[in-house]
Amino acid sequence: MVTPVTQALVFLINTVFGIYILLLMLRFLLQWLRVSFRGDSLLLLLLKITDPPLRFLYRFIPGWHNIDFAAIILMLVLKMLGFTLIITLYGQNLGIMGLFLLSVAELLSLLIYIFIFAIVIQMILSWITPAGSYHPFHDILYYLNEPLLRPVQCKMPPIQGIDFSPLVVIIALQLIDILFVGYLRQLAQ
Repeated sequence: MVTPVTQALVFLINTVFGIYILLLMLRFLLQWLRVSFRGDSLLLLLLKITDPPLRFLYRFIPGWHNIDFAAIILMLVLKMLGFTLIITLYGQNLGIMGLFLLSVAELLSLLIYIFIFAIVIQMILSWITPAGSYHPFHDILYYLNEPLLRPVQCKMPPIQGIDFSPLVVIIALQLIDILFVGYLRQLAQ
């Protein structure tokens, strides 16, 4: 039987680890896509929050092209640590390979949902932001979503002035999450 204290601890572990891993994932993606962090106070805050552990890891783990391997390893270690704490609280056991696969699956799922939410937010902003006006998230969302939307937009131009590429990309991302990430989760069990 799971006690309320156990549920509260699991909630806190999921929340604290989840928020920090989300921030690390955003930093990783924005660096990978070469988004400039200069001048944007939110991005500078993101750097400030995620920099201390990464600065230490950069001494041992080099990056390659625009791929920040230190951030990937830190996200993976934090996810595995979070799962280990939760599994211990529930009195269960999961082997190291299962823990690794489950952590990779959850990080891939987080990556997919970051793209899905970024596309949805960009669509909503395009509807509510007047033409010609500037919104601070517009550039960030553009750089984040453009690599996914551009290939679909090239193959499928707007129909009657409506761009269906975000819907196609969201459906494709959901299918990847269901099929590929779901399979990884099954392997972890």
